[in-house]
Amino acid sequence: MHGHQESDDLVVPAKPSNKPVVVAGAETVEGRGSVEGNTVSDTRPGRGAGQGVSTGLTRVRAKARDGQVRFTALLHHVTLERLEVAYRALSPRAAAGVDGVTWHEYGQNLQGNLEDLHARVHGGAFRAVPVRRVWIPKPDGRLRPLGVAALEDKIVQRAVVEVLNAIYEQDFLGFSYGFRPGRGQHDALDALATGILKRKVNWVLDVDIRDFFGRVDPAWMERFLEHRIADRRVLRLIQKWLRAGIIEHGEWSATQTGTAQGASISPLLGNVYLHYVFDLWAQQWRGRHARGDMILTRYADDAVLGFQHRDDAERFLVELRRRLAEFGLELAEEKTRLIEFGRFAARDRERRGDPKPETFTFLGLTHICAESRPGWFKLKRVTSKKKMRAKLKSVKAEMRARRHLPIPEQGAWLASVLTGHYRYYAVPDNGPALRAYRQAIKRLWLDSLRSRSQRHRLSRARMNGLEARWLPEPRILHPWPDARFAAKHP
Repeated sequence: MHGHQESDDLVVPAKPSNKPVVVAGAETVEGRGSVEGNTVSDTRPGRGAGQGVSTGLTRVRAKARDGQVRFTALLHHVTLERLEVAYRALSPRAAAGVDGVTWHEYGQNLQGNLEDLHARVHGGAFRAVPVRRVWIPKPDGRLRPLGVAALEDKIVQRAVVEVLNAIYEQDFLGFSYGFRPGRGQHDALDALATGILKRKVNWVLDVDIRDFFGRVDPAWMERFLEHRIADRRVLRLIQKWLRAGIIEHGEWSATQTGTAQGASISPLLGNVYLHYVFDLWAQQWRGRHARGDMILTRYADDAVLGFQHRDDAERFLVELRRRLAEFGLELAEEKTRLIEFGRFAARDRERRGDPKPETFTFLGLTHICAESRPGWFKLKRVTSKKKMRAKLKSVKAEMRARRHLPIPEQGAWLASVLTGHYRYYAVPDNGPALRAYRQAIKRLWLDSLRSRSQRHRLSRARMNGLEARWLPEPRILHPWPDARFAAKHP
């Protein structure tokens, strides 16, 4: 392999721990001085480090549990083997970046290409390629920018993310769920539902940060990273990606702020940014200022908070606006809402003569205050109507492109569409929405088949047979959220 092996040299800076009970968000990072002696080749041992230390990530994880440790030697963990694993984890069908290199083309001389890439990364000759910007439609009809990185950038980013995860998974708080190893959207949904069911939640604050990935401040990002990383080579790699720029319609433009959505490293960088800007601060706010119960759930840049008292929620919202503004962020006010919600919301609103409690949507599921048959409070979750409309619209467009394919090919594809939908949305109480989605798929297929000829001969009986053959019936696949949460967190 190219490059040389180093020990996990660590330096303990003379600054407070990053634990939420001590650190006031990012303020301690802002005033941090440089670390003397942390050159790229001349590192000095820190607490518990020395010659012959294992270079495995297990050692990094163990050291990272000390929140004061900064890592001065990390790049050697980006090994040739880790680059190959990163390459094989990429989708072979993914679009190529501005370099035009596809996954299959790169793999024709994989070993030679990876050895050359490894040498450039460790020799400082690696250059980040500008991101190719494409626009994809959002459910509301607007367009969302997506960055398509070059293949080698994707490979190196994935390898670097694996190394950095060994550190940051020791730092990130329990209510952060987005794009973390071993955590998914249903883990966040379970935690939120359990909090609403088990804690004293009467008010829900649905938080939406406007264009988060486009507004990340690179200077603050670098300060946050330096709180844990003192390896200048790793920091320079990240700087290259942040400053590589964007190519759109053949024109290059600099990126003054933001990190490209779609880049492999962007989710981790987003979590690091919000860890210091939001998570630690919100955790401290709960401990210092909340008079009653308060729950937090964050998935990437979407967050839902529950409060026992309305005045707690209103004060938190006011102070959150100020907090975000300090770091170049702002709330999307049209999407950020404080609503009365919880086990007593329907009863209290009925007493005041108000309408039923409002609903909120999180990760594609609309949350509703409902009642069980005995009259107890029940949190009901159904497929978001906006998500369903957007999905059906995309299926309709795809069906138009596939309408002249043989019926078995169409049926197999629609079966996979329904199976994927059920895999995510088949939660308790959502049976009617699942059946409605299947029925809509059937209608789209019928219209598509009839459009193949002006004199169609597709009878209702024939269509029912195709439906029974190819369109799987829905069934609930997920357990009740509090039961699964209790099993994972006994």
